[in-house]
Formats: sequence, structure tokens, C-alpha cells
Amino acid sequence: MNESVNKLALPEWLGTIAVFDTETTGLKLNEDRIVTAALHRINVNGEVQPGGFDWLINPGIPIPAVASNVHHVYDKDVVDAMPASRGVAEIVAAIEACFVEGIPVLAYNAAYDFTILHYEALRYGIPTLNFGTVIDPLVIDKTIDKYRKGKRTLGAAAERYGVSLDNAHTAKDDAIAAGHVGLAMLRYFAGLDKPVVNFPASAKELHEMQTKWADEIEASYAKWRQQDVPDYKPQFGWPVKQLG
Repeated sequence: MNESVNKLALPEWLGTIAVFDTETTGLKLNEDRIVTAALHRINVNGEVQPGGFDWLINPGIPIPAVASNVHHVYDKDVVDAMPASRGVAEIVAAIEACFVEGIPVLAYNAAYDFTILHYEALRYGIPTLNFGTVIDPLVIDKTIDKYRKGKRTLGAAAERYGVSLDNAHTAKDDAIAAGHVGLAMLRYFAGLDKPVVNFPASAKELHEMQTKWADEIEASYAKWRQQDVPDYKPQFGWPVKQLG
């Protein structure tokens, strides 16, 4: 798909974007900690711009083996790394700088990374993010290509859109691959003759549309889960989950 998609034009309102990813100690959004993170800027051709950030953080708790086996960062690797309080503050500041400049921040499954970051900020008394535009290829994919069978992982999306994903579960590589997937997906979305939804006219509209879509996706998932777990409660909120 990638060759034909790349011939399509992106909207004029989309210029440089920032790409963001984290690797963590686990999947509990309000309890687990950031171990590595990356924030880089790419242009509309997917070329990485200078001045990106990569963080290696001592999370302040042991890194479970199940997490280390995924991202290959172990306790021994973070002994001398920057403390979480400093790392989280730097991440928040770098992302906010993008928003202040009007640069959208793209993250695949954004509600995971931004919810983890939100609770990390609360943990260390750091002001939480004032959001600008977020782009989440996972939410877009599940909306514009709703009935496609198969997985919706970053790896699956990369394969569909012809994007190389080397060193999977490395924050920088995942962030950049997600950016390439997102650009290809937006080109595809913009070029659809009969889209499920109309293409947004601005970055702000795209953000607002994803907020709505994410809640629709969560409601549908909750309905499915409740067939086997009747008391399953949906977790609404995008790009930060509203946890009880």
C-alpha cells in the first residue's frame, strides 16, 4: 500500500509533527513507571529533524522481568540513570514546548503513553500537560478502517502501510515508525473517495474527532467485554484515561 499512499497529498495544515513513545515497568496506567522515552520531530516526508530527546530513567522501583524481556532495559541499566522526578519533568516540558509551537504530538495508542505520563507527573508534584493537538494512529485506524481483520498493533499497522519497524519496543524507533505510519494513514484517509467520516479541516478538528472516536471505541470494547465480565467498566478519556 505504501507506494500508492505516498503519492497522496497531506493537508496544508499539517507540517512538522513530534513523535512520542515510552517504555515502562508495566501496563497499570496509574501505577507503572516510565523507563525510557523518546520525543523527536519529523517533517511531512518522515525525515527526522535535529534536536530530538531520548530519556533513560531510573523509575525508582524494580523493573519486572516481564517488562525487561520486552524492551530489554534491566535494573542494572538504570542504576546511574536520571531520577524519575527529573526525567518526567523534562518530558512534560519538551512536549509542552511542541504544543506551544503549534506542533502536533503523535503517539500510537496515545492514551497509554499520556496516561502513564499524567500519573507520573502527579506522583512527583509536576504540573500535568496542557494539551495541544495529539494524533493517535491507533484511534484513526480503528475508525476509518473499522472492519479490517487482524491485529491493530504498531507492527501490524507498519506492515499494512509499508513502514519499516526495526528494533521494536525501543522508544525512539517505535516513535519514528509510529510517525511514518501516522503520515501514511493520514494520506490514505485524505485520499478516500467515500470515507466513513469526513477528513478534518484543521489539526484542532482532528484532535476533537479523535476524542469522540476514542470514547466510541471504548464503549464498543466494553460492550464486548461485558458479555463475559458483566461488571466490566469502560475507561473513557483520550488522550488521558479517566481512571477511578
